[in-house]
Amino acid sequence: MIKSKKDLKYYLERDRTARNIKEGLFKRLFYPDPTWKFQKRLRRLEYYFNKRKGLFQSLYYYYLEYKYKKLSVKLGFSIPKNAFGPGLAIPHYGLIIVNSNAKIGENCRIHAGVNIGASGGVPIAPLIGNNVYLGPGAKVYGDIKIGNNIAIAANAAVGSSFEEENIVIGGIPAKKISDFDIKRIIKHLNND
Repeated sequence: MIKSKKDLKYYLERDRTARNIKEGLFKRLFYPDPTWKFQKRLRRLEYYFNKRKGLFQSLYYYYLEYKYKKLSVKLGFSIPKNAFGPGLAIPHYGLIIVNSNAKIGENCRIHAGVNIGASGGVPIAPLIGNNVYLGPGAKVYGDIKIGNNIAIAANAAVGSSFEEENIVIGGIPAKKISDFDIKRIIKHLNND
């Protein structure tokens, strides 16, 4: 959770590393990446949400929330504050829905069409570990836990817990497909 300027800087740097962003002034001005812009707004909004104290900061928070919601609608994202740990990578825009009760660890790579939500009228959402890849169209729902270093295949429907590490899960309903080294698809982990 981002509570200080130091935390904000750390989260943004981890997100930048996860996305392999090396933006110069020219690219930032003439070819901005809308998903990176979204992530920066998300992190700043989280900082001001967790910190809010004075009148100016409260007003600035509401301004950021307005800009964040406007960009969220444009990109098709429904992502709540304080759901993701550092190292978030959203490589493409397109529909992504995350329940406000979901908690996702560090180094998550999430693709378009992903839905992380509650199920059956119960407000408890998934708890997802560190270094998790969520393929396009994956659905993760219910009171479940997903362990660390797991790749969830495209269009998988995950409604039960998987706490074994270093595996690929997929299918409808999801099951273990094979053992897997997550560093093959979350490449910046090789540098850590």
